[in-house]
Amino acid sequence: MLGGDKIKQILYLECYSGISGDMLVAALIDLGVPQEKLIKALKTIPIKDFEILITKVKKSCVLATDFNVILKENSHDHDMQYLHGNKKYQIKKAKRSFKEINKIIEETNISTKAKQIAKKIFNILALAEAEVHGIEPKDVCFHSFKASDEIIDIIAIAYALDYLKLNEVVVSPLYEGSGIIRCQHGFIPVPSPATLNIIKSHNLNLHLTSIAGELVTPTGAAAVAAIKTSDKLPDNYNIVKVGMGAGKRKYETAGILRAMIIERKD
Repeated sequence: MLGGDKIKQILYLECYSGISGDMLVAALIDLGVPQEKLIKALKTIPIKDFEILITKVKKSCVLATDFNVILKENSHDHDMQYLHGNKKYQIKKAKRSFKEINKIIEETNISTKAKQIAKKIFNILALAEAEVHGIEPKDVCFHSFKASDEIIDIIAIAYALDYLKLNEVVVSPLYEGSGIIRCQHGFIPVPSPATLNIIKSHNLNLHLTSIAGELVTPTGAAAVAAIKTSDKLPDNYNIVKVGMGAGKRKYETAGILRAMIIERKD
């Protein structure tokens, strides 16, 4: 642990290159969450065939931590084709239900507080997706391959936040790109409909840029919505520690989420 006066300490997320689930996990690791303890906790998630790779990378010549969930492909996660005689059959992707994902969180060996954070993030995400598709949150289904990645990121975020024991979280405006991106349902505008729903519903500060691409993912927006306590930094503070979380995509921006532990001055 970092020590110091925890009552005065605040987590500040500087989202000038956007935010995603893996960027947030990486930044929190860089702030001092032990990799071994995090990986040990994530290995208790009841999802098969995944590995965690945590490395150091350079983004625009800045050293940052990279958090990577490596999912092994199998027939349960991807569309498959097989031949029987002269006929070709298609097996559609399996899906994870709202109830199943909450069950996965509950069965993971993390603290009660971490489970509460994870469920809050996921429920915000599910509500936003439900609004996009005009259905109830309990009826939302996520393609299992994508859902596995998201749920591991969400549980990792929850574990890391619980470990740091920082109850105040200040978040800068979310800098977002522009244009069109491709998703599993086709081409959609940036911000994605789910991300936009989260921003709208939780009154998050959005700053649109001319950078082509998605800087703020639905998981990143949901995490901010779940944990943010303020938009405003204290008038006077010390910086205790700085963490750099690397994004995977290459844009004009550096692709780094900078997280700071700051301590309020009296």
